[in-house]
Amino acid sequence: MNAACIIGGTLLGKLFSRIPEKMKATVMHGIGLAVTVLGIQMGLKANQFLIVIFSLVFGAVLGELWKVEDKLNQAGDWLERKVGASEEGGVAKGFVTGTLIFVIGAMAIIGALDSGLRGDHKVLYTKSIIDGFTSLILTTTLGIGVLFSAVPVFLYEGIIALFATQINQWIPEALIDAFITEMTATGGIMIISIGLNLLGITAIRVANLLPGILVTALIVPLFYYWNSIIQFISIFS
Repeated sequence: MNAACIIGGTLLGKLFSRIPEKMKATVMHGIGLAVTVLGIQMGLKANQFLIVIFSLVFGAVLGELWKVEDKLNQAGDWLERKVGASEEGGVAKGFVTGTLIFVIGAMAIIGALDSGLRGDHKVLYTKSIIDGFTSLILTTTLGIGVLFSAVPVFLYEGIIALFATQINQWIPEALIDAFITEMTATGGIMIISIGLNLLGITAIRVANLLPGILVTALIVPLFYYWNSIIQFISIFS
């Protein structure tokens, strides 16, 4: 559903792509401002901001070593050659920007977990509607490349939903909640970066920050079990 809404929004967005350049620029600035505010709201949700800092720092190091941004751009360039796109900015920018916006965030994880564990699809349906409208607006300025971001969204959410039962069995609910909170905050900083890039204020390689989500998944359990040990010791001291 989420992937289908992104595709549908992109196709509808193509109908409105022939708008004046000044209007496109103004729309892009509006999108950039909205994305930045969304990122700020997400970033303020952190309970342990130290985790966010560590995640961004070590995530950036890993991203630069793994050249995540370059690989995403190469994938976008490959898609551009396949579809023969010629619009300004090509396929790569729309693909990378759309992928980052639609994948980063708590709704993707929470929605996929609810879908896989309880068959409750409400969160994913809500995210689908939001992403559909977002893809429509993005397509008017970034072009058809936004459509291809539906593929990583489908794989990302699908894998989480498929393994949701195993995740729930092996990981305590409190730990999952802590991870989602800190992941949301870490992702929020990345969303701010996307907004600033869309505004033309910065040229941050946001994709190279993505490994920060993986770092969050490693650091949060350390904090969680360390606090559990401290509480256990305090009870018997």
